[in-house]
Amino acid sequence: MSDLLRAPAEIKYAEELDWLESIDDNPKPFSWRLSPKMVRLFILGSERSDGLDREISQKWFGDRSFVERSIVTLASDRGLLLIGDPGTGKSWLAELLSAAICRNSTLVVQGTAGTTEDHIKYSWNVSMVIAKGQSRESMIPSPIMTAMEAGAIGRFEELTRSTSDVQDALISILSEKYISVPELESGGSDNIVFAKPGFSIIATANSRDRGVNDLSSALKRRFNFVRIPVVTNKKSEAEIVRFRTEELLRRHAIDLDVPPTLLDVLLQSFADLRASAAAAGSDDEKLESALSTAEQIGVLEDAVLHSNFFGERTLTARTLASSLVGSLARREPEDLAILNKYLHGVVEPRSKEEGGSWPEFLEGGRDAIATLS
Repeated sequence: MSDLLRAPAEIKYAEELDWLESIDDNPKPFSWRLSPKMVRLFILGSERSDGLDREISQKWFGDRSFVERSIVTLASDRGLLLIGDPGTGKSWLAELLSAAICRNSTLVVQGTAGTTEDHIKYSWNVSMVIAKGQSRESMIPSPIMTAMEAGAIGRFEELTRSTSDVQDALISILSEKYISVPELESGGSDNIVFAKPGFSIIATANSRDRGVNDLSSALKRRFNFVRIPVVTNKKSEAEIVRFRTEELLRRHAIDLDVPPTLLDVLLQSFADLRASAAAAGSDDEKLESALSTAEQIGVLEDAVLHSNFFGERTLTARTLASSLVGSLARREPEDLAILNKYLHGVVEPRSKEEGGSWPEFLEGGRDAIATLS
């Protein structure tokens, strides 16, 4: 695993999955590797009341009911659509579900304006077609078709970013559970690929993309919707940020402490900026950033890496402020003006009243804005 830039969940947590599978005597739907109870436990982590011989780490931080509804949906014959704002952990939840259910989370189609039906059905190996003609051997199955043949979970990221033609192609797959291959001779079974029990699709959609390529009512009926809200609870968000940062430190073998006071500064800064965005009268008065938990993690990761490679191997409020400004100032001069207003109107009074890390954070933010202006 150490030679992978980013190991998929089934490799990263292979030991946990193997152990859970070895003790799992609960009923399993279809060809699932773990029972629904164990899938939930793998994702949300173990508790003392579970009575296990070892601790299972929590990997997704959110409401238990969202995970349970997702698992129940995948145990039925309906697709699962995880929808929410950017950075709410939709893709990570989809990956964890796939890893726990079928030990393969890599059967993924990324939805874009350039995604075609070939990406969700099949294409052809041109050289083999020229040499031997069209056959099952010369066909290149899509990740979705591969999932159908294996009775596994196929994933479709950013469904609403793909065109209506591509979305419509999913309707027959979700309804009929097979893909026809008209280029092959009819009369046999080679021209139809049937889904095996256990096959399902987890799709994700960004709620901010509404209106880009709206889902048809026919496709909506074939999905169960699970809406993942933005994390607003400070304690939960702190757990997510800390969890991701610890992963980063382990991956880079960095021995660097993240003071709890600086984590509080980061959390409070994002809370302030979100409140400001909610009160803004127009988009010009809002940062272009969604101010998601994922972006918050990105700010902290940037600050940690900068401190490790170019600082004194300790995280400071100045470095954190510089990373925040550098990460969130995407439009010039609009975003810089909004951040400058925040520093003068909110951070400056707070630094005078509370002290602590805030004065240094204020100074670092001002210097970063002056550099970018």
